[in-house]
Amino acid sequence: MQNEDNLISIIEGILFAWSEPVSIVDLTKVLDISANEVEDILKLMTRKYEQPSSGLRLIRLDDSYQLNTKPENYTYISKFVSDKNKRNLSNAALETLAIIAYKQPVTKLEIENIRGVKCDSTIKGLLDVGLIKIDGQLNKIGRPNIYKTTEDFLRKFGISSIEDLPEIEEDEQIKMQFMEEE
Repeated sequence: MQNEDNLISIIEGILFAWSEPVSIVDLTKVLDISANEVEDILKLMTRKYEQPSSGLRLIRLDDSYQLNTKPENYTYISKFVSDKNKRNLSNAALETLAIIAYKQPVTKLEIENIRGVKCDSTIKGLLDVGLIKIDGQLNKIGRPNIYKTTEDFLRKFGISSIEDLPEIEEDEQIKMQFMEEE
């Protein structure tokens, strides 16, 4: 049996890592404790986050909970995120973004086949900065996400539509087709 502090730590970690609402049912399954015990821990956490020194809050959405930042800190968080988004993209991010832009809609597996390397974190980064979005799921085993560029992508690169992208040079097209076939 886990002690109270350990349960708080585990639930906090899950809520932080998941970043989407987590149901009480899911927490009971993972922690192997009752729904009442989970709710008691969540009440303790709510009180902890109500302290003025905490920048977080725990919100309830139906039978789920989510860890969020306090609204009174929005101005500072927004400024920080804005400053971070102004930074340049890495070469890996630019390559991945180019593949998505020219091949969209495209799955992660297709991107990885072209690049030849895993690109989970690169895709996550591009999603985080709003340059790409998930545009559904492929109707295949595993239901992989389908990625497309966003309007923010168009704005950042100064184009009004995907058709305005510069033509890919012929040798680059052949290279992309060859890598897809492997």
